[in-house]
Amino acid sequence: MSLKEKVEKALETVRPHLQADGGNVELIDVTEDGVVKVKLTGACGCCPMSAMTLQYGVTNAIKEAVPDVKEVQAV
Repeated sequence: MSLKEKVEKALETVRPHLQADGGNVELIDVTEDGVVKVKLTGACGCCPMSAMTLQYGVTNAIKEAVPDVKEVQAV
């Protein structure tokens, strides 16, 4: 399984929580050096709490499932 596939699988675990609030997360890219780029969409795209959602929800889920990931960035 590729790094990108592992990240996508990790995102599937947080999507239901985001979708419950009218949002979602889109995987944009995974670089060779372990940087994941995601985009929060829907209600999450303009929510004042989106930075916390990214850091504590999305980033933690990805890094727990895929330890090779160095950083998660919102784009």
